[in-house]
Amino acid sequence: MVLQIGVLALQGDFREHINTLNSFQDVEAREVRTEGDLQGLDGLVIPGGESTAISKLATMFGIDTAIRNSIRAGMPVLGTCAGMIMLADDILDPKSGQTSFGGLDISVRRNAFGRQVDSFECDIQEHGFSSERLHATFIRAPWVEKVGDKVQVLATIPTDSDQKRAVAVQQGNVIATSFHPEISGEMQVHSYFLNVIRQARST
Repeated sequence: MVLQIGVLALQGDFREHINTLNSFQDVEAREVRTEGDLQGLDGLVIPGGESTAISKLATMFGIDTAIRNSIRAGMPVLGTCAGMIMLADDILDPKSGQTSFGGLDISVRRNAFGRQVDSFECDIQEHGFSSERLHATFIRAPWVEKVGDKVQVLATIPTDSDQKRAVAVQQGNVIATSFHPEISGEMQVHSYFLNVIRQARST
């Protein structure tokens, strides 16, 4: 059975996610911009980009409520970087009028690792996606400052103060990362997400 995966294509690096997903043999990925585009999907990806722009455009295109309802109904969703912000129930430093889709009982801080010039890459050795080392790319990335009781932390990295910050989390069928697996060519996160979808379909 071929999995039908939508990638929200309002702004950001949605093409990279589509290319990554289409590299799996049993996946067909397509762009999502309207409520009708959500029909028949097995899962949805919210890409990196500008969370404020994604928020505004989702409202303009009239798809924001439909995505919220799909998440509440149990649709598996993966959010990366700005996608993590869009899936957080609580944004600690939102811009005026900024809203999220919700779905994750977490508090996130936008641009927590710094500005564009502070972007970096690193290897995460301990994480919940697989047994292999995970190469992560952080670009104006958020981090998670607080998680609810039902949220599983999948990965952390130390900050300059040596405090570990959560950079990958999961609550049920909803997964989010601070980093961009679609940019670095890292396949483990997408593979993990597809397995979540398969498990959801089997139940």
